Amino acid sequence: MSSVRLSGAGVAAVAFNNTGLRPSQASAVRVCSSRRSSRSLVLRAATVVTPKYTSLKPLGDRVLVKLSAAEEKTIGGILLPSSAQSKPQGGEIVAVGGGRTIGDKKVEVSIPTGSQVVYSKYAGTEVEYNNSKHLIMKEDDIIGILESDDVKDMKPLNDRILIKVAEASDKTEAGLILTETTKEKPSIGTVVAVGPGSLDEEGKRQPLPVSPGSTVLYSKYAGGEFKGADGTNYIVLRVSDVMAELS
Repeated sequence: MSSVRLSGAGVAAVAFNNTGLRPSQASAVRVCSSRRSSRSLVLRAATVVTPKYTSLKPLGDRVLVKLSAAEEKTIGGILLPSSAQSKPQGGEIVAVGGGRTIGDKKVEVSIPTGSQVVYSKYAGTEVEYNNSKHLIMKEDDIIGILESDDVKDMKPLNDRILIKVAEASDKTEAGLILTETTKEKPSIGTVVAVGPGSLDEEGKRQPLPVSPGSTVLYSKYAGGEFKGADGTNYIVLRVSDVMAELS
């Protein structure tokens, strides 16, 4: 219980407590003041508690992702200041919405809770929930599901594909050795995995026109880049960013 103290000279008052006072008792309570001082009057009132939300349920085709911790060190073990720590792009699905309706078909969210996922870099709205940072985002903002700690085992979602990027050349045609900063970014790679396809107007999955093992040419600045456990470069992009299949 919280207490509020009021004091004043020559003021007759009633002291309130948990049980209350009868009128006969109240008349016997006085505050005496002979030297411009008085006893303190204590008023007890119930403490107001700010309501706390105990649950958060996404709606429609949205999902709630608990963020992974940001990296505090570089690969070489150098500590990073807060301003330099990379924003995590992965987390755990902790709640999903009820899905959406396409045409006459109800399409549920295809990602189960507990899945470790990778999402688009600038997707979602950040919220603080259960003392942890979370993101609420559309299911389509999830790039893929991580089957292991290595990106090569990522399972792409919807119309996305996972590509192993071809290594950039170390030399020019004239034999000039290139540094890492001057190597031309390749836009050719081998398809490692493909998603189940996007949904058509009837809510049916449309298979993708490329398959694992294919060598493809893709738009130069498309998709999101990742590095595998062995240092290999990978990229995840939508199939619409693939320009041609090479053979």
